[in-house]
Amino acid sequence: MYKAAILGERDSIYGFAALGLEIVPVVEKAEAARTLRRLADEDYAVIYMTEALADTLKEEIAGYAERLMPAIIPVPGAYGNTGAGIANVRRFVEQAVGSDIIFGADSQ
Repeated sequence: MYKAAILGERDSIYGFAALGLEIVPVVEKAEAARTLRRLADEDYAVIYMTEALADTLKEEIAGYAERLMPAIIPVPGAYGNTGAGIANVRRFVEQAVGSDIIFGADSQ
């Protein structure tokens, strides 16, 4: 059975335990990269991570872009939203549909 986890600063991810996600607090970039590799090699189908952490691990995450699993999804953290999550969704929709169909306050 596949699993789901969330990586990031403890304050940002602690509440996700109530949703059944395995919370994996990380502090340093090297630790986060090792943990991401470990989770990807295990049965994790979805790995959420805070946008701030995803920003520091761009190169590592890019290595998983062509793989079916795991899906690596940035989520806003407790310390602010960088907009990276919605930017990724927008990019994936454009690839799938061939056009930007996400409308919001920033696209008007």
